[in-house]
Amino acid sequence: MAGAWRRWPVVVAATVVLAVAAPVQAAPQVPCYFVFGDSLVDNGNNNDIVSLARANYPPYGIDFAGGAATGRFSNGLTTVDVICKLSYFLPKLLGFEDFIPPFAGASSDQLLTGVNFASAAAGIREETGQQLGARISFSGQVQNYQSAVQQLVSILGDEDTAAAHLSQCIFTVGMGSNDYLNNYFMPAFYNTGSQYTPEQYADDLAARYAQLLRAMYSNGARKVALVGVGQVGCSPNELAQQSANGVTCVERINSAIRIFNQKLVGLVDQFNTLPGAHFTYINIYGIFDDILGAPGSHGLKVTNQGCCGVGRNNGQVTCLPFQTPCANRHEYAFWDAFHPTEAANVLVGQRTYSARLQSDVHPVDLRTLASL
Repeated sequence: MAGAWRRWPVVVAATVVLAVAAPVQAAPQVPCYFVFGDSLVDNGNNNDIVSLARANYPPYGIDFAGGAATGRFSNGLTTVDVICKLSYFLPKLLGFEDFIPPFAGASSDQLLTGVNFASAAAGIREETGQQLGARISFSGQVQNYQSAVQQLVSILGDEDTAAAHLSQCIFTVGMGSNDYLNNYFMPAFYNTGSQYTPEQYADDLAARYAQLLRAMYSNGARKVALVGVGQVGCSPNELAQQSANGVTCVERINSAIRIFNQKLVGLVDQFNTLPGAHFTYINIYGIFDDILGAPGSHGLKVTNQGCCGVGRNNGQVTCLPFQTPCANRHEYAFWDAFHPTEAANVLVGQRTYSARLQSDVHPVDLRTLASL
């Protein structure tokens, strides 16, 4: 099968008819969108597994359509939701008619337009997040993708047709946060922090990452965005535990993450030498740094506390079932101890799709990637 893939050669428009008429929906910019990642973009894959890393209970989803707790670790939309189908009063970006569904329970027909493989607590390393119970590591997500590709070949009739289809899809991969949060900087459960220097650990993660990206490429992935790790040291949980004033970010965590993110830039350059490959890096760290540096200009007021949580910074314990969250969620950067609010996700998702600063992406944003 892999050999077959290696043989490859290399906005939303709306027309208002009447003031009360519905807009005419243009076709999506790409035929399909596949998502790999962790709790930042998980939309339900962990709902039915034995894990503490689940969000299928209120008040999660309080601002999602119908107030549904779908398994998204936010009060509403994730960045992936923003990218594929931005609802409410904001324009759609990639232009899909609906959200990309979780792989768990997805139908064969849904595979044609893409699925979300992300799993909360997942990491690049297999052991990452194990103290939280079951999760689907990056390698497990890639295995699920390979299974989906086999189904696509059956649906579309042959490998060449499936190859042509997949070559136009967008793939976003956001891994690594848990390898720091729930591994390297958690000495009570893991010894990686004493085994590796930050540089050595980043090298180890990048090597494992590259191996799995090669498996994706061998199975048809061509337009791939590597989403960098954000400022974990600025999350309410880390501020609560390690910041003297509860405001200043934890630099030893953030500095280690910057080393890893730089490795991702190198991976992008490396993979872009392969036939037909269009890889790019999304600088989430820089985007979030820009937002936290001037929150008021982005409509935010509270950046060091969770909207829903317990203890210092509302970050010592994450949002509990049926807990009453803050009322002014649109003014918070963080929803719970670890995850952004919908308001922050909208800001990040928009800049992922259409870069505001040159430093937001390397070399292109998703809007440009979709057109390649």
